[in-house]
Amino acid sequence: MDDAAMDDAAMDDAAMDDQLSAGTASADPLPGDAEAETLNATAEQAAELSPEQQDRRRRLIDAAFELGAEGGYEAVQMRSVSETANVAMATIYRYFSSKDHLLAAAMTEWTGRLRGRVAQSPPRGATPADQMVDVLQRACRAMERQPKLAEALVRALSSADIGVRESGVGVSRHIAEMGNGILVDLRPEVRADILAVLGHVWYSALVSWANGRRDFASVMTELERASRVLIEPYERELRTGRKNGKNGKK
Repeated sequence: MDDAAMDDAAMDDAAMDDQLSAGTASADPLPGDAEAETLNATAEQAAELSPEQQDRRRRLIDAAFELGAEGGYEAVQMRSVSETANVAMATIYRYFSSKDHLLAAAMTEWTGRLRGRVAQSPPRGATPADQMVDVLQRACRAMERQPKLAEALVRALSSADIGVRESGVGVSRHIAEMGNGILVDLRPEVRADILAVLGHVWYSALVSWANGRRDFASVMTELERASRVLIEPYERELRTGRKNGKNGKK
């Protein structure tokens, strides 16, 4: 990588780092009777909330980011979230069924921010495998800079809470949306299979890291190996097909 590319990568990592730990809290009035209904919401359902409810939900997620970055999983206590976000304790449970649900929603938010960052600064690399490795390594480097927060987010995703499972679907969707553009020359079902396996490898490697069984360097090595094993055979088939004058997706 040349000096200019390294500088660009450093800037991207810094921006990703800021996004991972970003948090904004502001005052919140006590909820009225109209909010008595349960508001446990996935990212998609959150779009149906009123502007005030969306703002409140956003502040709760930002508080989870802030507390997790400072003290890790144990620091994200609902009372502390309430104080940091200036949201009443009872109100929190109308949006999130548990602490793990809140942290999993924060993970979904973070992967959404990563997706936006990738759209602004496209993956580098001469091949789809190189580009996939670049995206995954950018994600890992951002998490490595915030180890306490990253451990909290990964730990929450292991919960059996139904809200966590719903947030996990959102995380998988964001990863797929980033990967689809890279693997655009492959058939949709092949893309889906590759991205599903990569998602499992990423999650497994992160869980091993969170449990102290590996460092982030080995997480990135594992992701690169999986990316190349899964993608490069299709790259070779596509190149061979083009040389033989054949068109169409693999």
